[in-house]
Amino acid sequence: MSQPTTVEPGATGRGDHEGPGRGPEGRAPGRAARFTASRRRPGAPGIGLRLLHVLALPTLIVGVYWAITAQPGASFYTPTPAAIASAFADLWFSERFFVDVLPSLGRLLTGFAIAAVIGVGLGVLLGLDARVRATIEPVLEFLRAIPPPVLVPLMIMLAGIDDSMKIMVIVFGCVWPILLNTVEGVRAVDPVLSDTARCYGISGVTRLRVLVLRSASPQIMAGLRLALALAIILMVISEMFASSSGLGFAIVQFQRTFAIPEMWAGMVLLGVIGFLLSSLFELVEGRVLGWYRGLRAANRGE
Repeated sequence: MSQPTTVEPGATGRGDHEGPGRGPEGRAPGRAARFTASRRRPGAPGIGLRLLHVLALPTLIVGVYWAITAQPGASFYTPTPAAIASAFADLWFSERFFVDVLPSLGRLLTGFAIAAVIGVGLGVLLGLDARVRATIEPVLEFLRAIPPPVLVPLMIMLAGIDDSMKIMVIVFGCVWPILLNTVEGVRAVDPVLSDTARCYGISGVTRLRVLVLRSASPQIMAGLRLALALAIILMVISEMFASSSGLGFAIVQFQRTFAIPEMWAGMVLLGVIGFLLSSLFELVEGRVLGWYRGLRAANRGE
């Protein structure tokens, strides 16, 4: 007659089958645990490595440029980084920052904000209503094919040479990537989710906010990122025509008076502004699309 099996207190009954990678109940860490671990903030070595990746290539480019411009007989139009840095400090750490830089940033951000409102609003309408989209699409395609710089003379005649002309140029050029990406994002809403929302009686503003805009937000943010880069370009172009202030105006004036280090300093400042705006947008994008990135990471099993 066999003896009854005794189980020690606290034993799980699985014997020696628990592996080193299993938890207290003998189960391997699930996807949620792996995802939580992947979301931990990087330590000091990770931050240092990221800084190295960000600064390595710019440092190399500056070093190579410095070596070329330091040679005897270097071109007058390629000043050394030291001369550019000196001109940068003299120009932009003075009253010219308030005369040229702040007005440019104001026009850029105003035009970008107006383009975002128009692009997202009209894009949602066109994405939800196929009949409206079929009616308006030919006109939109015609307008989209017109390069924004070509409109500068027309804008000067219609709006004058004040800030409204420059803002109109920025809006006209930036609205298209936002509009097109919003339309495609709205059209790509999961029909299963749409039917589920309809079954639960979710409609109107709630459906627009919770389902449509949330589902289309990845493509909307992609359009906004493209539009931000275009806004900087169009800001400079609009300030090169019939303007008395701004970065574009200042760079053209430096070029015409052969103030070459100052001209390069203006271009470097544009690059710095673009980098800072892109970094700020990336932070906002991370907050807005945190759910989307988390979902993708979970689907990949990270």
